[in-house]
Amino acid sequence: MKNSLAAVVALPIAAMLSACSPDKPPVEAPRPVRTAELRYDHAREANRYVGTVQSRHEGDEAFRVAGKVVQRKVDVGQFVKEGDVLAVLDDADYRLAEDAARQAWTAAVTQARQADSERQRLTNLKGDGSVSAADDERATSGAQTAHATAEAEARKLELARNRVRYTVLRASRSGVVTAVRFEVGQVVAEGLPVASIANPGEPEIVVDVPEDQVAAFKDARFKASLASAPADSFDVSLRELSPQAAAQTRTYRARLKPTNARVLPLGATATLLTDRVMSGTPVAAVPATAMTQSNGQPALWVVKHTGKEPVGTVELLRVSVHGYRNDEVLVSGPPAGEQVVTAGVQKMAPGLKVALPGAALADANLTQVDTTQQAAR
Repeated sequence: MKNSLAAVVALPIAAMLSACSPDKPPVEAPRPVRTAELRYDHAREANRYVGTVQSRHEGDEAFRVAGKVVQRKVDVGQFVKEGDVLAVLDDADYRLAEDAARQAWTAAVTQARQADSERQRLTNLKGDGSVSAADDERATSGAQTAHATAEAEARKLELARNRVRYTVLRASRSGVVTAVRFEVGQVVAEGLPVASIANPGEPEIVVDVPEDQVAAFKDARFKASLASAPADSFDVSLRELSPQAAAQTRTYRARLKPTNARVLPLGATATLLTDRVMSGTPVAAVPATAMTQSNGQPALWVVKHTGKEPVGTVELLRVSVHGYRNDEVLVSGPPAGEQVVTAGVQKMAPGLKVALPGAALADANLTQVDTTQQAAR
């Protein structure tokens, strides 16, 4: 009796357990991934340099003689014309030297005239045999020597006059005075630069290029802007690139001129932007986090779509690396438009089913609808 009752009770329980058990194992949900679309273009490299505006023609002015400055005629920023007086030295000593040279020249000229007269007299007496040939030769040689001495003293007098003129410093070109390095009462040395004059009509942008960027700098296109007007950029072209690096900075000095003539304030800070095509082969820029390896070769995980749903499976494809740019890698290989996995690549496996960002959103919306329906019931 008890055994029959237990059997009767056990049958409904077994039926209920069999009804609750699933007929199939649960399906694993696709793994959400982040992806980026491959877009090919010519890789470009951009760099930024900071430089200054300088004149193409700028020169130092210096006295050709030494002395004490008694007059200063210019200030920084003043525009001068060629020949204008910049400064004057005390010329008292040079005028004394000029007078001495004049006196020496006068004496030499007098001696030359006397030698000519003596030679003429001996020449007249030579006809009747009163003067020997040796005396006549000595007179001729003395006259020639006196003339040569007079010529030399004349040149010394000319040099003394020049040194007097050199006590007045005149501008060798027209332009703006960019520097003055002397004051009244200062004793300056011969040839020491005391002022600088720049031509404002031909401004240039001067930058220093690092040694490892020189080759790329030559092939780039350039745009520049001033710190006072950063939004107003203009085209510039490379005019000169130093063939030798500076000894201290190991950089190469580059000078660029505006493509279209324009006025730039000398000494202003300028920003130079360079743009260069790195390779003739189109490449795609992908995040560095997307890179992985396949048998020691660079590769990417590419999502292969299954139908129109935003889900798919991943496949490992090898790529060619063309360069690096900040946190991006320039690659080529897979067709344009492919979706590559950009995060969690170390957890990928061939054939793994993944959900794109759109699929994750759709699943969330579906879950919200089911929750709403169950609440309504």
